[in-house]
Amino acid sequence: MAQVRANGIDVEVEAFGDPRDPTILLIMGISFQLVHWPDGFVEQLVGRGFHVVRFDNRDVGLSTWFDDEPRPKPALVILKSMLGLRPRSGYTLRDMSDDAVGVLDALGIDSAHVVGVSMGGMIGQRMAIDHPERVRSLCSIMSSTAFPKSKFRLIMKLVKLGSDAESREERIDNTMATFRLLAGNGFAFDEKYLGGVAVTAVDRAWHPAGADRQSTGIVADGDRRAALAELDVPTTVVHGTDDRLILPKCGQRTADAVQGAEMVWIDGMGHEWPEGAWPAILDAITDLVERAGP
Repeated sequence: MAQVRANGIDVEVEAFGDPRDPTILLIMGISFQLVHWPDGFVEQLVGRGFHVVRFDNRDVGLSTWFDDEPRPKPALVILKSMLGLRPRSGYTLRDMSDDAVGVLDALGIDSAHVVGVSMGGMIGQRMAIDHPERVRSLCSIMSSTAFPKSKFRLIMKLVKLGSDAESREERIDNTMATFRLLAGNGFAFDEKYLGGVAVTAVDRAWHPAGADRQSTGIVADGDRRAALAELDVPTTVVHGTDDRLILPKCGQRTADAVQGAEMVWIDGMGHEWPEGAWPAILDAITDLVERAGP
């Protein structure tokens, strides 16, 4: 692992494979760290001939935290989103998109195939809108064109599980409960693997305040559909049919917004990354890169 200076902040970055191969830039979702990208998934991307870069978004993991900024109240942020109001935010997805571009700059990469999940998909969308010359293709996975209108009860359960926990054991238990809450019914829940991920993530960096600021940044970015309609970047949208956090209609709305976008459904996948879904996701990424051309 190494830190680079990107967009004025320190960003933790890992790179895999041959830098001469086409670069896949992986962007993770809200509160999650680069370690949430499964090593096996990354290895399979490298095996398909890609140079893979993953990094910690700002305010999580080992990248710069923004604790000088006020910590938002999640319930108030969600209420404002439902009312169509934009909250005050220390940063938005545009800043996070500029971070991703800064990572490419720091690594000397002119452009990349961008793969983002959940909030990472939103960052990828903003990156393609603001920096289309840096995005060779966009794969937006389990994501949305704006802050998703999920069930309020589900959101508040997730907020509670991600709030400040006093002990390491409680943090790990809450992380596992979050994984279970987000899982769909189409794939087996891998208790052993996800338990290892929970321990790694908690011990590496526990920072729920950053997740609250990230969610505010999503709401503050507004709806990107009009800008996405002007996009001229090869795009594939991947979504699970059993996603209860970012509903399947959000994936369809994203595909409808981008001219020529392809829609890939994964039956039974929730807001998760089960190994049984990897072949379909890997094929979607590979097909998109081929469609984008050299």
